Order: sequence, then C-alpha cells, then structure tokens
Amino acid sequence: MSNQAKHSIMLVICAFIWGTTFVAQSVVTDDMGAFTYNFSRSVIACIFISFVIRIFDRKKIVTRPPQNSKERLYNIKGGLVCGSILTFGMFFQQYGLGFTTVEKAGFLTTLYIILVPIVGIFMGHKSTVYIWISVVLSLAGLYLLCISETLSLAKGDLIMIISAIIYTAQILAIDHYSPNVDGVRMSFYQFMVVAAESFVLMIIFETPRISVIISCIIPILYAGILSSGIAYTLQILGQANLNPAIASVIMSLESVFSALSGWLILHERLTFKELIGCVCIFIAVLLAQKRKD
Repeated sequence: MSNQAKHSIMLVICAFIWGTTFVAQSVVTDDMGAFTYNFSRSVIACIFISFVIRIFDRKKIVTRPPQNSKERLYNIKGGLVCGSILTFGMFFQQYGLGFTTVEKAGFLTTLYIILVPIVGIFMGHKSTVYIWISVVLSLAGLYLLCISETLSLAKGDLIMIISAIIYTAQILAIDHYSPNVDGVRMSFYQFMVVAAESFVLMIIFETPRISVIISCIIPILYAGILSSGIAYTLQILGQANLNPAIASVIMSLESVFSALSGWLILHERLTFKELIGCVCIFIAVLLAQKRKD
C-alpha cells in the first residue's frame, strides 16, 4: 500500500468519526455553553491521548519521536498554533449548532473544501485539474446531501461559515507542522491548549455547572475520546505529506457518514437526491487520488 493511500485511509476514518459526532454535539446545545462543552471534551481527549502516548512509547511505535529540545519545542509550537485556531473553530461550530439544523451545519462547516485550495494557492500549494474537479463534485454532493430547502442564511448559518473559515486555517496549519512532528504528541499539546483557552473563556462568558456536565457525560465522552482523541489525532497523522486540498476533499466524507449512520442506526430515509450527493462525494474522493502533486 502506498504512503498516500495509508494517509488517505486515516482521513477516511477521521471523517467517519466526525460524521457520527454531530449528533453528540447537537444534543447538548440546550444544556451547556459551547466553551464548557469544548473544555470538557478536551480534558477527556488529553487524558485519553496521554495513555496512548505511554502505550506507544512502551511499544516503541511513535510516529516521529522528538530527538532533542529543538524538536520537542517544535511539537509544542505546533500544538499551540493549531490548538489556538481549533479553540475558536470548535466554539463557532458548537455555538452555531444551537441556531441551525444539523444538515445545514454539515454543509456549511465543510465549505473548507473550496477555501483550502483557494488559500493554498497563495501559500504555494499546487492543485491539479483532478483536485479542482473533485472540489466542485464534493461541493455539489454536499449541497444535494445536506440542503433540503432553499439555502437562506440565518444567524446560525453565518456562524457556521465563520467556523469553516477557521477550520480552513486549522487544516493549513496542520499541513505546515504535521510532516515534522510526532503527531500523537502534537495532538496532546493541541488539546491542552484548547482545554486551557476554553476554560478561561468558559469562566468569563458562561456559568458552568458540574451537575450539567455529569448529566451530559455520554456525549462528552464520545466527542472527547472518539472525535477529539482519535479523529483529530488521525487528522495530524493523515495530513502529513498529503496535499491539503486532497485532505479536505477526503474529510468532507463526514457528511456522507453522518447521513448513512442516520439511515442505518436511526432509520432515517435517504432520498434519491441525497443518494446522488453521496455518490458525487465518493467519486470526488476517488478522483482526488488520481494524481499526486
């Protein structure tokens, strides 16, 4: 299996986990503030990743162990930069879910599909014609899959667009740091930053209650371990040496997995239009692998 294929599989798994996490995020929007939720899930993520690091170190299966203080500082710097961006990306996504539908949220958040290659041009990233066709196919597929009514922009939709812009910066920041770090350790530092910044903002802007956090512990654990602990770590590992435009197309599969999980688990009906949307995104992901930059 080629290196690009392995990294692509990591991002597919990442998208699958994210696709099933939107429900966990949406069910707590009425119970706790976005900073409280993100602080709680990030603490869980840090605890989980710390255990993973201990196991990986013991088994000597770390991805790129830092060899000196300079490399350790680079890991920490990557976590600080990516974590600071992620703090606000997660906030706007969680906050916006309280004002829009899960379907619209899935579509608008993944607008990074078109933003990443556009911004990437100014950062020196080359995108082939296959990638641009994939971007257009993905965007069309996401529209067919997620939007069932006339697309009008309300407060929640604008918040989700802001989230998409921030996630674009996060994807490009991961692209910058991931080739030269221990991805698991950088993920730990990233969520230490998210937890610390969310805690401060939670104290300033919200009124957290332990009883509420305990009552929402299941969605917090799900998001903390699977979405934050596993998926975001796989994002760092998967994006290493992979064109960020290709990565963004693959990660857009989260909307497909969200719809399919609703169909399989919740017995929600998929319309013909939504099935066509799924097919468009699958074709786009395959086409994005057509040629390496």
